[in-house]
Amino acid sequence: MKHMKVGGLMTDDVVTVVPATSFRDVAKLLAEHDISGVPVVDEDDRVVGVVSESDLLARHELTARDLMTAPAVTVHAEETVADAARLMVRRGVERLPVVDEEERLVGIVTRRDLLRVYLRPDSEIRRRIREDVLSDAMDLPGDAVDVHVLDGVATLGGRLRRRSQAQMLAGLAERVDGVVAVVDRLTFHEDDARPTSPTRTPHDMSW
Repeated sequence: MKHMKVGGLMTDDVVTVVPATSFRDVAKLLAEHDISGVPVVDEDDRVVGVVSESDLLARHELTARDLMTAPAVTVHAEETVADAARLMVRRGVERLPVVDEEERLVGIVTRRDLLRVYLRPDSEIRRRIREDVLSDAMDLPGDAVDVHVLDGVATLGGRLRRRSQAQMLAGLAERVDGVVAVVDRLTFHEDDARPTSPTRTPHDMSW
């Protein structure tokens, strides 16, 4: 199943500073570009830290090296948006520099960028569930079940052959980018999730 990747949301024209950049120059860049933080990179374009507005609140005449938070919390372009969002929450950061395999800066993604995913139109979410989950992941017809989406809440209805299919469908639908919650109204013909009782033989019986 396809998941939106960080590389599809990131800004690749990144405003950066070097460790020797002065306090005044950092503050000026944030104001000029209307941004709340900048990555600090070394001579090889590798991220060594991040300076945010909160780092500048001390208002000392320092350099980026003195102000920055290090080591920087970064992500790779191939990571999913959901993983990036969880990392932001876990580490309490507002932005993530995006790096390549050699840890060189290739872009930046902010909380505002990630929130755009959850503003995806309901019609697009419905289409993704039908195409990516039903057709691609589960090899079922796109209209095998009824899919309704309202404000990011996906309601699944209909009857499938097996209980395991219904469980898989609900689980995969929850992972579709933009889905806030899933209402599972699926039914099934065969409950293949119940353990079967072992067949008893005369040797197993107590006389």
